[in-house]
Amino acid sequence: MTKDDIFARIVEILHETFDIEPARITPESRLGEDLDIDSIDAVDLIVQLKPLVGKRLQPEAFKTVRTVQDVVDALYGLVHEAPHA
Repeated sequence: MTKDDIFARIVEILHETFDIEPARITPESRLGEDLDIDSIDAVDLIVQLKPLVGKRLQPEAFKTVRTVQDVVDALYGLVHEAPHA
């Protein structure tokens, strides 16, 4: 899965779940300031992204997330990290 794939899925979820116009969603979009995603919405978003990763998402992985690109990078890192032995 590429970062473009992850971004496309995030745009889809933001549009379907939060009724945000896809044209407003760019990698630089700030979740809170630009897209009005609050902490409760962010939890919903993470729950919907879980199937992309195929494992439990740790909230710590998203503590520093501020922009859509941050979400893409965090998920990409989780998808491609080595499995724990």
